[in-house]
Amino acid sequence: MNEIMQNDKSKIKNMLVFVIIVAIAGIIVIIATELRKNKQFNNTLDAFATCLKDKGAVMYGADWCPHCQNEKKAFGDSFRLVPYIECPQEPRLCIEKGIQGYPTWIFPTGARLEGEQGLQKLSAESGCELPQL
Repeated sequence: MNEIMQNDKSKIKNMLVFVIIVAIAGIIVIIATELRKNKQFNNTLDAFATCLKDKGAVMYGADWCPHCQNEKKAFGDSFRLVPYIECPQEPRLCIEKGIQGYPTWIFPTGARLEGEQGLQKLSAESGCELPQL
């Protein structure tokens, strides 16, 4: 009888380990799928970032600024294409441009957007089209 109970406990333990492994594998698949979608979206932002550059938009900010960090993250890897001035490294230029807060976007039309804008607002201001997924 004792041997049967130990055998049942062993089966339950093995079943529990199997369920945990399947659950972890499912979570990994979901995370990988979401990361892939996010990377695909960020890669498609190259055209949007290039359009902003071509239209003369410039972002002024600071590395320590959390709103600037959020703005950069929204672009993902494509932010490398966005004209960006790091004001603590170029204070004279930022003073000349009248930068009073971060981030500040300046457009050749004279339009200024101060604070975290998000991609939709930048698209509306610039006329650069955001990709549809």
